[in-house]
Amino acid sequence: MPSLDWLSRLLVMMPVSGQLEIRCAYGAPWQVAYERSTPGEMPYHVVLSGKAVLETEDNRKKIHLGAGDIVLMAHGSAHVLHDGTGARPARARVSESLNFELSENSGKGERLDMLCGRFVLSPPHDRLMRDYFPNTLVVRTAAKRGSSSSASSTSSASSSSDVSASAASPTDTPYATDTTTQLTMLVDMMRRESMGAHLGAHAMLNAFSAALFALTLRKASESETAPMGLLAGAGHPRLAPALTAMFNDPAHPWTLPELAVLCHMSRATLVRQFQDHVGRSASDLLTDIRMTLAANELRNPSASTEAVAEKVGYQSLAAFRRAFAQRVGVTPGEWRRAGRDAA
Repeated sequence: MPSLDWLSRLLVMMPVSGQLEIRCAYGAPWQVAYERSTPGEMPYHVVLSGKAVLETEDNRKKIHLGAGDIVLMAHGSAHVLHDGTGARPARARVSESLNFELSENSGKGERLDMLCGRFVLSPPHDRLMRDYFPNTLVVRTAAKRGSSSSASSTSSASSSSDVSASAASPTDTPYATDTTTQLTMLVDMMRRESMGAHLGAHAMLNAFSAALFALTLRKASESETAPMGLLAGAGHPRLAPALTAMFNDPAHPWTLPELAVLCHMSRATLVRQFQDHVGRSASDLLTDIRMTLAANELRNPSASTEAVAEKVGYQSLAAFRRAFAQRVGVTPGEWRRAGRDAA
């Protein structure tokens, strides 16, 4: 099996599907409220034009959004989007389009055009999103605002992160290699597909949504202000070799001295850097990677629990069972039975 970068390997381990649900075309005043999502569901919003204000249940700071901004609610938290005027919102009406819904209102103020959908992954993989990614991730693809190209982010993985970058024109090169330009082009394709009843639009929009997830995480990892978690760890050039090694060969009995050699730093420095940037120890991350793989393997009825334990690096079946129950919340046998019942 070829070696993959950490994000590609992560998406192989926990496939994420995406779906565009609604396109919002509002005039101020307007407001959209989202309740807490069910586990494994992560709402996203893409501002095509206009302005919006985002408020979340666990962040008192209002986040101002503009054209080209992408919001990912990685923990599925309740949140509200509004025009910021404080006026009573005009009543919205929803009409069925061929491949998605269109929500409009009678507001006469500043116009907003926004795409809203959600990314979906199955438990227990959503645990990785809660533990290693920020609750609210904002990526800005429009020209930078103000004097700084990147807004600051807080150090907690449960907080919000705001990543800005200047966008090149989609027509600058035949094939865009800059992540911001790729995101701009992708959002433009989503906008075009959602403008009419195009043949295959539903499949196209869902495929674009899945690509949007990967590109948004890639862009955030490239920022100097990436939030604590995997994004910050992957963006740290000296930690990247350790992350790549653990994701590509999680069954290997990695030790701190081995990982430190890969990263060209001392053992003590590696421990400190993991805690400062990832927010977890290397051992914790390795265990989480192994249990994610084990959860997938246990769905295979022909794979014994002993074989799964060995495949993810455990020689002791008892140790594997303890680790799996601690991370997933049920025993391997209970997880396997739940999968059979669901099927």
